[in-house]
Order: sequence, then structure tokens, then C-alpha cells
Amino acid sequence: MSPIKSKLLMPFAFTSLPVTIITTLTYLALLIPIIVVHVTVPPAPSNPTPAKGINVTEAWADLEEITNGYHPYNSRRNDEVRDWLLQKIGWTLERNGIAWSTEGAESKVYNIYHNNSQLSEPESNGPEEIGSYGELRRRRRLSSLVTVFNDMQSNVTFSSNGILSTSGRSHEPGQSVFFEGTNIIVYIKGSEDDDVAWWAARKSLAPEAYPNGRGGILVNAHYDSVSSGFGATDDGIGVVTILQLIKYFTSAGQQPKKGIVLLLNNGEEDFLNGARAFTQHPISRFAHTFLNLEGAGAGGRATLFRSTDTEVTRYYGKSTHPFGACISGDGFKRGLVRSQTDYVVFNGELGLRGLDVAFMEPRQRYHTTEDDVKHTSKDSLWHMLSASLTTVKGLSSDTSSTFDGTETDRIKHDEKVAAGHGSDGVWFDLFGQGFIIFELHTFFAWSLTLLIASPLILIGVAVILINRNKMYLFSRKAYTPDSDEEYVSIRGWRGLFRFPLAFILASAAVVALAFLLRKTNPFIIYSSPWAVWSMMLSIWFGISWFVLRGANAVRPSALHRTYVFLWIYLIFWIFLVIDTVFEDRLHIAGGYFLVFYFAAADLALTVSFLEFFLLPPKGEHIKVGEDHHTPQSSRSGSAQPPEPVAVNGTDGTQEDTEEQATESTPLFRGRRRTFANYRSSGEGTVEEDSSLSDRKTAGVYGDEQLWSASLPKWTWLIQFLLIAPFPLILVSQIGLLFISAISQTGADGSSLLLPYLVTSIFSVLILLPLTPFLHRFTYHIPFFLFLVFTGTLIYNLIAFPFSDNNRLKVYFAQTVNLETGTNNVSLTGMQPYVREIVDSIPSSAGQTIDCSEDLRGKAGLQKCIWHGIAPNVVPAYPSGVPPERGYTHWLDFNATRTKGKNEATIQLVGRNTRACKIMFNDPIADFRVEGAADTTDMYTPVPVEGSREIRLWRREWEKPWNVWVRWSIGNEAEVGEEGRDGTVVCLWSDVNEKGLIPAWDEAHRFVPVWVGVTKLTDGLVEGSKTFML
Repeated sequence: MSPIKSKLLMPFAFTSLPVTIITTLTYLALLIPIIVVHVTVPPAPSNPTPAKGINVTEAWADLEEITNGYHPYNSRRNDEVRDWLLQKIGWTLERNGIAWSTEGAESKVYNIYHNNSQLSEPESNGPEEIGSYGELRRRRRLSSLVTVFNDMQSNVTFSSNGILSTSGRSHEPGQSVFFEGTNIIVYIKGSEDDDVAWWAARKSLAPEAYPNGRGGILVNAHYDSVSSGFGATDDGIGVVTILQLIKYFTSAGQQPKKGIVLLLNNGEEDFLNGARAFTQHPISRFAHTFLNLEGAGAGGRATLFRSTDTEVTRYYGKSTHPFGACISGDGFKRGLVRSQTDYVVFNGELGLRGLDVAFMEPRQRYHTTEDDVKHTSKDSLWHMLSASLTTVKGLSSDTSSTFDGTETDRIKHDEKVAAGHGSDGVWFDLFGQGFIIFELHTFFAWSLTLLIASPLILIGVAVILINRNKMYLFSRKAYTPDSDEEYVSIRGWRGLFRFPLAFILASAAVVALAFLLRKTNPFIIYSSPWAVWSMMLSIWFGISWFVLRGANAVRPSALHRTYVFLWIYLIFWIFLVIDTVFEDRLHIAGGYFLVFYFAAADLALTVSFLEFFLLPPKGEHIKVGEDHHTPQSSRSGSAQPPEPVAVNGTDGTQEDTEEQATESTPLFRGRRRTFANYRSSGEGTVEEDSSLSDRKTAGVYGDEQLWSASLPKWTWLIQFLLIAPFPLILVSQIGLLFISAISQTGADGSSLLLPYLVTSIFSVLILLPLTPFLHRFTYHIPFFLFLVFTGTLIYNLIAFPFSDNNRLKVYFAQTVNLETGTNNVSLTGMQPYVREIVDSIPSSAGQTIDCSEDLRGKAGLQKCIWHGIAPNVVPAYPSGVPPERGYTHWLDFNATRTKGKNEATIQLVGRNTRACKIMFNDPIADFRVEGAADTTDMYTPVPVEGSREIRLWRREWEKPWNVWVRWSIGNEAEVGEEGRDGTVVCLWSDVNEKGLIPAWDEAHRFVPVWVGVTKLTDGLVEGSKTFML
């Protein structure tokens, strides 16, 4: 049969063309859909009403209304959004014909007639004088399916620790907060809920003041934005999702089995204040599970950030397009992700079990003017809405004991419904279509089993092969069956060390490139992550191919594939040991891909071991023409000339290798040598391999060992399908998710090197499954990738890293000394860009700009300060008085020391604001704000190390605070001898009208198009005065 026909009949043989084509097409077939899933969002349904009670067009219109202006807590627009939300909820309930009531500022009952039948009787919610709360509870039956809580009463006092001290053993003094909430809470009664308004007895400590049922589901979003962004995805889409859920679950025939609490909290952007205020409301005792909706980007897919357990995650996994991986939750758990969401309040402080679903990219639009409806889409809205609907429907329909807790749990959490305890989970999506979920303890058992059983099985197989004389690995020679002196050269060590060399050189190259980019153009990944990915992948592939293909050309080996699998197996066995310890000790699930990677390598290596069973015993290869070595007589001590080499003829007789001499005959017959056929008997004898035609006839590839003719030619494909597709899917998805999360965090002060190191690591993991087959690749793919590397390297080194679609974030702040009139504006960002940006602002011209590291703000960033344009946040200057002279009436305060005690009272009020703070140069030990609710075990007003700052938030404008403070007695001091000094500060954050903060307007107008301006602190403008006690 001709060679051409032979190749056509063996399309899956382990030869260059099939290997190159099949592996390349497989990688493309997997990577292209993964990338498409990552950069696109599933389209919203063409029908705007895909389910009864759901209207995507209406939700989009609501989003446009909410985001029609900045609406931080400390803005008038925030009050307008709140009023609109209350009206929208009322309209929705009336349209659905639902009987509903309100609790809070004005308690009312609304009686709605539906289908000509009254759903409820009118009931007065006026004051009732009843002898016991139990009687009140019995009489106050729920007359409505929905209760809307207009919460204008709850307030909360809490604290947070400061940064770690230099010793690392304690914290610096922290911060304290007093916050008055303005949350909106909607309770939809479940068909199996307790039929009483138990919250009516909230002032009682009797059992009647607590829910008796098995609890329900909390869904949360915050309706405040930051002062520098419109809040479309942070958190407008979450808000309109809740509005649609209210509409859905109050539509006819869709009452949930378990009650649903839908919380629209106000104040998340400032210390998660709104969620903490919710913990003080009686209805917070009702839920056992939660779904938190957030935004840390400005579009894309809504990602499952984290979950508390496997059981609650299963309901999210039933959504049409789940998206996310548990490795992101591990990042939060280990403190690698510094920002937080309301999730930590519901889980950590209320003990609920639930999910954190959020938008995460593009990060550069987060908290800027580009977080608006123009830069998001109905597709993103539908992605979050559809996932939320599926999750809440599932949780509210679960009547099992999965989420039931014990009486001990109930007592522990202040008589709230106990949520029970779930199991840690391992979860990830596949192509944004399917969702895989394991319990971590099950996954740990699997990991441990693989860790122990896999090596034992392979050792067992190896022992059998050794006993059958078929273990060709690590074999130099084998004696023939007929003689103890004649032996066959196996060349079984050949190919052992080429993979470590290729791996080390290629990996060192990508790591070196990471450091090179960090030094020369550290922000290129900010706007061009695909160029960085392409550069890393192409150079690792190219170097690995060059080393492996070159080694195989010089010293061909049929064992190359097996040795590479063995090395991969050993590498991931070590990784699996580490991952298994993490699973057990730290409950870290993010290393799940290592388990699958190891399992794939194990199966592929097992196939290689099983292939050896198809080979004849070692030593019998002399019958098929392998190198035959006969010891030479050396009694005289001199080397003997080699005997002519003989090979078997087709008729079983030996053919003499002698031939007639010609002009082309070598001078020394039998001594012609190449790297492929050079052999030594160890006795000074050199012999040649069989002719090339004989090797081809025997089915040997190139100059590889003749015994490899007995190996099957198609098992490589099984090995490739075992080791490549599934690990490639997992690693690629995690790598893209990881880089999307961190590639633009450098502008926040995070590590600039980390994104490049992560890209290099995942590039290695993506291409590693190809290494057993790379030596069969033709030069075409490597040559193409070399061109890709050259182009991307040049681009990554010299390209400007920002554009109007990928803007560098800088942080704006303006401070005013209300006593001296000193007014400073600052921009904080990365050098050298921030200085260039400041120079583009007219008011900075001609000034000496002071740029230094922002030690109390964004680590690693430079803060540039100049004298700016005076703000106009407080109206009604006296006629003819310049702003600088009118500053003093912006903030009034009175600080009074209690005689003979380490105590004082500070009264303060700010004009046109409801946010102020008191800063102490030395920490205080305790404080209390007049009108504050009693503190509970959930929160402490001041951390152990004390507080240097008290932040104050009112729900009413220009209402004074009366704050009592106490400080500890210093060393060798008496009570009353020491005082305290510091500053009182008020904040202004409303820029919905131009001219209120001209410096902000100027920055937006004159900074380059590749710059996005965001807020540095809670207030865009902070005015201060000093005090001394």
C-alpha cells in the first residue's frame, strides 16, 4: 500500500498532520465559545412580558427614572427616588388588585376589590389600648397579603476596626457610625406563613413579638448611588428587579408558599449603613435565606459572587444562564477582595444563608458617570432579573426542612427564625448554560481518594508490567530470550527530561514578560487584556514547541508522550495535596479545577501504561530488527572491529549487509553515525539502526524505537480528549473571570503586577494539555504564533493604555477649612498620569502642585493638591460677601467638657446637609448620640482599640446632633486631667445642579477623554472646624 493511501486510511494516527489539525480545531472549538460567553450577554426575550407579572420594557423605563440624576444618601434627589419608589409600589399593588397595608410614617390599610370579590375587610391601624401583647397579636390578624414598611424609625450605632498595627497583632483605632435609616420594606405573605402581624408587638419582649413560622426569603438591593455615578448597575438594576418581583408575586395565582421580604435599603455606599439599619427592624427576624443584588461594574452578566452553602446555591443553578465560580467567594473569604456588599451583614450579623449576585465588569465604569443606562443594556437587566426570579421562586417554594434551624440557633440570634446550617459548596458554570454543584465535603472525599488511590493503582499496573517484562519506561536494555550476553537497546530513558526543560524555559518567559510589562507599561492590561493574553499564550506555546520538537528531532523517542503525562501527573499530584489541605482546613473550594486537572492527567497516564500491555516482552524485539548487541572479545585489552550488522530477512534468514563498493561507499563501513541511529554496546562496539524503509514498513514513526511499531496509533486521541477539553474549559473560564475582576483594579491602588502574573499562570494551565503532543506539530502554527507574539509584544510595550472606552479612574475631593477659608482640591491617582491630568485643569495653572502618596486613602496612589474654585454647596451668602468669607456659617458646633470627668458633649449641625463626622486626634472609648436606639449584642459602638472618628447620618436635613463622648484615662493620669481635640466636619455630595461644586464641574469638563472622575470619600466637599476639650 502506498504511503499516501496509508495516511488517508489513518486520519487519527499519531502523526504531524492529524495531531496539528485535531488539537488546533479542538482548542478553537472550545475557546471561541468560552470567549463569546464571557464578552456577551444572553439577549433579553423579544416578548417584553416573558412571564405573567414580568415586563422588561417597564423595568427598563423604571431604571431610566431612577438613574435620572445622582442620588447618594446625602442628596435631595435621594429623597425624590425614595418617594417615587413608594408610589411605584403602591401603583403596582393597586394594579394587581391586592389588599395591602403600610406600616411606618403613616399606617394605612388599602382594600382592593378583585374579580368582584373583596379580598379583605377594612381594619383600622390606629392606636389600640390592649392589656397584653398576646391579645394584640390575636386581634391583629393580617387583613392584607402585602405589608409595606415605610421605615422612618430604625437607627443603628456600630463600629469597625482600624487597620492592622505595624506589629500585626492588633488594630489601630477604628471608626464609629450612627445612622438613621430610610429603608423601604415590602412583605409578601406566604400561603404557609403565620397569619398574624407579629411585628405589631415589637416593643414587647414577650414571645408574641417574634415570628412563629418557618421563615421566608429576603431579597435586597440598595437605591442610593454614589455621588459620582448614576447607579444604573450599582444598584438600579437590582432595584427594578425587586419592583418586578413585587409585581410577579402579587399577580393572581402566584402567591408564594413562603413569605418574601423585599428590601430597598438606603445607604449601602457608606459603610453598608442601610443593611445594618434593617437589622434593627422587627421584620429582619423573619427571613432565613437571602438574595443580595449588587453591582461592582457597569454591565455584562450578573455574576454569582459568593454563596453561603450548597443548598441555597442549587436554586440559583436552575436559572437559564447561570454565571460564576466559587473561586470568587474564596477571594472574599480570604480577604483578597477588599470591598464588601450587604451580604456580610445578612450572613455575618443576621446569620442568614444566601447568595451575592452582582455585575462585575467593566470595572473602570464603576462609580463613574458611565454607570448609566447608556452603558448597560436590557440584556444585562434581564440576566439579573431572570436569575433572581428563578432563585426566589425556588426558595419560596421549598417547604422541606433544609433551611430549618434549631431552638438553640433561634435563641442565639435573638429569637429570629433560625436558618440552620448548610454545607460548603463547590460550584461553577459551564458556558453560561449549565451549573455544576458539589458539596465540599463530598469533593474533599473525592480529592482524598484520588490522592491516595491513584498512585497505588498506577504502581500496581507498573508492577504487573515489570513482572511481564513490559515496563519500557526507565529501561536502557533488555537481554534476548536465547542469551544472557546478547541484549536489545530499549532507549527507555530517552524523553524523560525534555518536558521539565521546556516547561521551565516557557514558564520563565511568561513570568519575565509579566515583570517587563509591570515596569514598562503597567496599565496596558487595563484596556487591552486580549493583547496580553495573546502574547503570553503565543510565547509559551512557541518556546515549548521549539524545545520539545527540537529534542525529538535530535533524539526521537516513542516514550515522549508518556513521560510528559507522568510529569504533569506528578505536578498536579503535588497541587492536589495542597488543595486537599485547603479544602479540609480552610474550607477553600476554589481549587476544584486542580482536582479535575489531576483526574484527567491520571486517566491519560493510565492509558499510556495500558499501551505497554500491547508490546511484546522486552528482549524479543531482536526478532523485529531492534539494535542487537553482542559482547566483543577483549582479553587482549584492545578494541575489536565491529561485526557486520544483521537484520532479519523476510524469509527468516539473515541478510548479509555487505554490498559492492562504489565511489559513494563510506570509507569506514558500518561506522556512519547520526543522532538518530548512533548506538554503543558499552563495549566499544557501535552499530546502526535498520534502514528507513524497514522502519516505515514496521510502522515506526521517524527514527523512534523500533519496538514502538507495536503501539496503537490512535490512543493519543483518547488521551487528548481526556486531558484537554474539560480542564481547558474550567481553566479558561476561571482565568477570564479572574482577569476581568482584577485587570482594572490598579487604578484603585491594587497590585499592578498581579494581573500579569495571573495571566501568565493561566496561560500555562491552558496550554499544558498540549505538551504531550507538541513534538508532532508542524511548524505552521508555531510560526503563526511567533508573528502574533511579535506584534502583541510591541503593542503591549508602546501602546497608550487608556481610551475613552477604557478610562483611567482618578479620585476627586475638595476640602474647606471653614475657619481660615483655605480651599483645596485634590485628584488622587497613578503617576505619572495624575500629574498630567491635574495640569489639564485650568484652576491648577501657575500653582505649585503638591503630589504625595495618599497614606490615609488609596494605597500606592499619589494625591495632588491645589487651591481650587470655591464651592457653593450652602446657599444664601450675605450680599456682596465672597464665598470664602461666608464659610463659617456652613457648620455650627458647641463642644462642652464635663467638669472633672473624661467626658464631653458635642452639638453640631451643618447647613444643607445630613452627613457630618467628628474626628479625634486621640481615640475615644465610648459615645452615644441623642435619640439613638439601645445597642444590642450585634454591634458595639466603639471597637476595643477605640475610635478616632464618629460618622453621623440623619434622615432629616439640617437637624442637629447631640453627641456624648468618653475617653479612657491615660497612663499616670487622673480622671479629668486629659482632654481631647480634633475637628468637626460636614459633607456635601449633591452635584445634580451645575455650579454647586464648580471644581467638580471643571474637572469633568477639562480632564482628557481617557480619564474618568469618581469620588474619593463619602463627601465631594468636606468643610471642617477644629475643637479642643
